[in-house]
Amino acid sequence: MNWRVCTALAAVMVAAPAGAAELATLSNGFTMRCDHHALVNDQVRLYLGSGEDNYIALEPRQIAAFTPLEDKVPSASIPAFHARADGKLSPQDLKEMLTEASEAHNLDVDLLASVVQAESGGRAAAVSPAGAQGLMQLMPSTAAEEGVQNSLQPQENVRGGSTYLDELLARYHDNLALALAAYNAGPAAVDKYHGVPPYHETRVYVARVIHEFNRRVRAREAAQRASAHLLPQ
Repeated sequence: MNWRVCTALAAVMVAAPAGAAELATLSNGFTMRCDHHALVNDQVRLYLGSGEDNYIALEPRQIAAFTPLEDKVPSASIPAFHARADGKLSPQDLKEMLTEASEAHNLDVDLLASVVQAESGGRAAAVSPAGAQGLMQLMPSTAAEEGVQNSLQPQENVRGGSTYLDELLARYHDNLALALAAYNAGPAAVDKYHGVPPYHETRVYVARVIHEFNRRVRAREAAQRASAHLLPQ
C-alpha cells in the first residue's frame, strides 16, 4: 500500500465541494466521471450515484487525481435506474432505455440489445482494460464526441452508444457488418481494409452481435405468431 498516494487522495476528498460531481483521472490517462469517491478497505470507490450501493473499486495507484465538477446534473433529472447485485440493470429498466433509444434513432431495439449483450453483458459499470465504459462500452473520446458526460450513467451511455451506431450505419449505407466492425475497431480500420478488418477480435465480435440479433428477431417473430393464434377469430 502506498500511503503517500492514500494521503493525497484523502486530501482531495476533503477538498471536494459538497454536492459536486467529480472527474477521476486514471493513471493510464483515461478519465471517469463519478458522483463522489471514498477510500474503503485500501481501495478507492468511485460512486456512480449519490447512494453507496453502485460503485467501481480501484487501487489507489490506478488514480492520478480528482477534479471537482460544478456542473453536476441534479439527480432528480436522471431516471433512477439501479443496478442489481450482479451489476446488471433489471430487464425492464434496460428494455425501457433501449426502446427509447430505438425510437429516437429508428434502430431495431433487438439490435441495440445485442450490442449491449456483446459489449458489457448488460453491466452498467463495466470498464474494459482499454478504458471503454458502460453498457455500450464507450471510449472516452467517443463519449466526448457524442456529448456523453458520464459513460457509467446507463441512460447517457445508451444514448451516446445508439447515436454513434446510427452514425456508423449511415456512414456505411446500412451495412450492418461494417457498422459493427467500425464500432469495435474504429472507422479508420474499416476504411483502411475496405471492409471488416482482419482482426480476430473484430470478426468474432461482428459474428457474435449478428448471431444474437438474428436469434432475438426469430424469437420475437415466433412470439408474435403465437400471440396471433391466441386472438379471437
